[in-house]
Amino acid sequence: MDEKPYQLLAHARDPIPATPGRNPEQDSEYVRHGTCSIFRWVEPLGGWWRVDAQPCRTRVDWAGQVERLLTVDYPEAEKVVLVMDNLNTHTIASLYEAFDPATAFALARRLEIHHTPKHGSWLNIAEIELSTLARQCLDRRIDDLDTLNTELAAWQHATNTDQRQVDWHFTTADARTRLRHLYPKN
Repeated sequence: MDEKPYQLLAHARDPIPATPGRNPEQDSEYVRHGTCSIFRWVEPLGGWWRVDAQPCRTRVDWAGQVERLLTVDYPEAEKVVLVMDNLNTHTIASLYEAFDPATAFALARRLEIHHTPKHGSWLNIAEIELSTLARQCLDRRIDDLDTLNTELAAWQHATNTDQRQVDWHFTTADARTRLRHLYPKN
């Protein structure tokens, strides 16, 4: 799981469409329509993605995303292993802020949380996949949250239909070499 801040931008002037022999052109000036946060979920071996843009990324927003993961995406799973960064909203306490204690406890006991190293964002598969999303879906100006979510849903559907898995090449041996300062010397 990871999040990406995103600026909602509109064109200040209409772009000039492509014509035979000429690329499309757009003015560098834009109109800012605020920001939002894109929540990104990936099951690397299952070939499953979920993306959802929300107006902000508070503790309650994160808790709502986790609740959806556990009740809609994986309702039958006894335990869900969740790998994410150490952002201050990514805690069990966020569930208790968003839900009554019984609901928060029921959700929390179904989670097994693993945090990526503070300076190891490149180890977070969801963050790596966010760059793919940016290249394939967010490579143009989108000016409102509804349009953004429509575009994200279309990208998500196409990606999930392909069942593209993440082919992770980083091994334990690589970790011991690159992250040797984290491993004790015996």
